[in-house]
Amino acid sequence: MANTLALADAPATATGDEDDATMSDAEAQQAVQLDIHGVMQRLPHRYPFLLVDRVLECVRGQSIRALKNVTFGEPWFSGHFPGRPVMPGVLIIEALAQVAGLLAYISADVIANPNASVYFVGIDKARFRRPVVPGDQLILIARYERSLRGIWQLATAAEVDGEEVAHAQIMVAPNLKEATAAPPAEVP
Repeated sequence: MANTLALADAPATATGDEDDATMSDAEAQQAVQLDIHGVMQRLPHRYPFLLVDRVLECVRGQSIRALKNVTFGEPWFSGHFPGRPVMPGVLIIEALAQVAGLLAYISADVIANPNASVYFVGIDKARFRRPVVPGDQLILIARYERSLRGIWQLATAAEVDGEEVAHAQIMVAPNLKEATAAPPAEVP
């Protein structure tokens, strides 16, 4: 595999090394779930900027559904806005970008480290439909669309109670050439 992961080219391997055993098609298509510990193994973000609490379902190389519990104790609510707390739209987009990064890490079966990174490199067609407030459960969805010169394009959406609250086309650049193999993910 090339240094930058390209899903359309081949199944993911543990480290991106061609000498490693590749996952079978059946293994790659199994839906993966992660609790907060699994999320933290794969994303470098930490509180207060870790915006994903759980991966509900991820099919390697295809799509991911994750959860962010929006609580009143979030640090931004004291100033955005006093008396009417609303989750900032830029943080909803950041949460969607983190989910896109998780899809890349899970697809490659690696964990975050200084030599493995997924950079948020672009956003198009972002729209916000309604405010996200404390008590909401934000469902974050990303679907892989294509890869061009190492840049992934994903269709993303955020929902609350089955209603879309935001969507965007997000581009990320996975660089997983020297990544560390991930521990086994939970498969339901």
